[in-house]
Amino acid sequence: MNRRTFLKRCGGCLIASAALDFAQLALPRVAFSAGGMQKGLIGKKLSPYFIALPGGAIKCTLCPRECAVAEGKRGHCEVRENQGGKYFSLVYGNPCAVNVDPIEKKPFFHVLPATTSFSIATAGCNFDCKFCQNWEISQARPEETMNYDLPPADVVAQAERYGARSVASTYVEPTIFFEYMRDVGQIARERKLLNVIHSNGFINPGPLDDLCKVLDAACIDLKGFTEKYYREVAEGELAPVLASLQQLKKRKVHTELVTLLVPGKNDDVKTLRAMAEWIGKELGPETPLHFTRFYPKYKYKTLPPTPVETLERARATALEVGLQYVYLGNVGGHEAESTFCPRCKTKLIERMGYETTVLRLDKGACTVCGLAIPGIWS
Repeated sequence: MNRRTFLKRCGGCLIASAALDFAQLALPRVAFSAGGMQKGLIGKKLSPYFIALPGGAIKCTLCPRECAVAEGKRGHCEVRENQGGKYFSLVYGNPCAVNVDPIEKKPFFHVLPATTSFSIATAGCNFDCKFCQNWEISQARPEETMNYDLPPADVVAQAERYGARSVASTYVEPTIFFEYMRDVGQIARERKLLNVIHSNGFINPGPLDDLCKVLDAACIDLKGFTEKYYREVAEGELAPVLASLQQLKKRKVHTELVTLLVPGKNDDVKTLRAMAEWIGKELGPETPLHFTRFYPKYKYKTLPPTPVETLERARATALEVGLQYVYLGNVGGHEAESTFCPRCKTKLIERMGYETTVLRLDKGACTVCGLAIPGIWS
C-alpha cells in the first residue's frame, strides 16, 4: 500500500493549526486565528526550478529526486504539477498549519531564546519518514487539507501582530513550498524579522544557494548516518543532506542539527560516534546537536519510546569526540535541555520543556568567563 492509499483509507485526516512537529509535551502555543480557511484552497505559482523534456514532460530540479513529470502529473511531493509543459507549485500562500510557537520548539537553542516564532507549513513533503509526527499533512495533497489564504506579506504582518521575532517554515519539509518560503523570507528581512527553517536538508545546491540569501538560521534533521537508514526509513538519501550542511556552513547560516533516535534503527554507538566526528570536522565542534526522544507514531506505532539511557549514551559519545553543545529533546526536566559554557561549565540558559530562562549570557557571551557562544542572540 502506498502512502496516498494509506492516507485515504485512514479517512484523509485534516488538520489546520494542530501540527505537532517533534512535540510530545504540552506546549505554550498561541493558536493563530484568521478567517478564510477553505478545504483544498490552491495557491498557484510558476516554479523556477525545472527543465523541459521532450513530449511535454519536465524534470524538477528543486530537490535531489529530480522527478521526471509528464503533462498533468505531479512530482513525488504531490504539490507540484506539470501544466502545459510548465511546472507549478500548488501551495503558494495556502498554508494548512499556522501557529505561534516558542523558538525552542523548532528546536533552536542558540537563536533568540525565550522568543516566539510565527510558524507555517503547507501540505506535502519530499520524504516519507515512517516515524513522521505530522503525517496527516506531510503525506497529503493540498486539496485534502484545510488551508488559509495567507500570502507572504500577510505572514509577516501576522508575525508582527503576534509579537514574534522570527518566521519559521516548519512541520513538513519546507523545500516543497520553496517559492512561498523564499518570498516570506525576503519580506521578513525587510521588516527586521529572522527567517528560519526546520528542514530535512534534501535540496539541490542551486535552490539552497538562492534560499541562503534570505535565510538566517536552519535546523536540519540529520536522521541518521547511513544510506541504508535513509532509504529504509525516509525513502531518501544521506549524501545530499551532508552536502547541504556543508553549503550552509560555507554560507555562514547558523545551523543546528536534530537526530531523532529510533530504538534499534539508528542508535548504534559506533555510527553515532562517526556522525559526531563528521560534524566536528566538517561543521565545527560548536555546532549545536539535539538528540530527540522517539515516541510511537505513524508507521512505527509498535516500537517503544527511546530509553533515556540511550539518549544519554549518545550525548556522552558526542561530547567525547569534542562537540560542545549537545542537547536532549522530548525529555522534559533533563539537565541536557540547558546550555552550559564549554569552558567554565556555568549554566547559561536554563530550560524546562519550553520554559526558558537566560541566566548567565550577555550579548552572546558567558558572563563568568567571557567565552563567546555561537548563535543569534539579538
